[in-house]
Amino acid sequence: MDFLRPASWEEALAAKAEHPTAVPIAGGTDVMVEINFDHRRPEYLLDLNRIGDLTEWEVGEDTVRLGASVPYSKIMESLRAELPGLALASHTVASPQIRNRGGVGGNLGTASPAGDAHPALLAAGAEVEVESVRGSRLIPIDEFYTGVKRNALADDELIKRVHIKKADGPQQYSKVGTRNAMVIAVCAFGLALHPSSRTVRTGIGSAAPTPVRAKAAEEFLNAALEEGGFWDNGKIITPSVAKQFAELCSGACNPIDDVRGTASYRRHAVGVMARRTLTWTWESYRGARRTTEGAA
Repeated sequence: MDFLRPASWEEALAAKAEHPTAVPIAGGTDVMVEINFDHRRPEYLLDLNRIGDLTEWEVGEDTVRLGASVPYSKIMESLRAELPGLALASHTVASPQIRNRGGVGGNLGTASPAGDAHPALLAAGAEVEVESVRGSRLIPIDEFYTGVKRNALADDELIKRVHIKKADGPQQYSKVGTRNAMVIAVCAFGLALHPSSRTVRTGIGSAAPTPVRAKAAEEFLNAALEEGGFWDNGKIITPSVAKQFAELCSGACNPIDDVRGTASYRRHAVGVMARRTLTWTWESYRGARRTTEGAA
């Protein structure tokens, strides 16, 4: 196994073009586990730790440009207001040591359905910026996951950063595991309210071959909120609407039985998380409306 250690982003792209099978490593929290257990033995490892731009982020007027190697701990500390869903997801990642090393780029590169960041990225409607010596492109998060641990990257491309719109409404994240920390998700759920467009987006992890959205549930809830005037009147969402939303979220799953949980349990748990996160986010939205109206 050869170890490639570029000193700049341009050198990294050139190395990836010359050695398309090279496996990028930054935090190493996924790759090193696979190597240590002899599940993977790449011909080349491409070390990205000398490239400082990957650990930086930029908060724009509408969007956060998040470097692929920004540690989860930094997201928790510095981007909680702009990216609340992703900050909550970051809290659930493994241990403090892993949160100080791992980043969203690694989750995306591995593309495991159990990756903690995926539901939050789906709910936020993120875009993944990838680059090669041929140029750069933005991949919508809905098009990024192509199969079990497969993504839309070409062989010569690397993930540079993730573009995530700043939250314009409440966001939530929930995860079920076999214990409270250092655990791979049995299933996970992300929800984001987007009052500016009067829409809701979801993200489901570890309950299908890839991270997925519950699109039928979103369409139902978007219609229910609009028809009931909920965005304007700020009323409590009726139990029947919450129940139907939860059932549709469960229906979006295509899980398996494995050592962490059964398929039926995963479907049930996703429905429970969907109902709870909807309640939490909507209460936050109602509270913000009352505060705004009171100030006026």
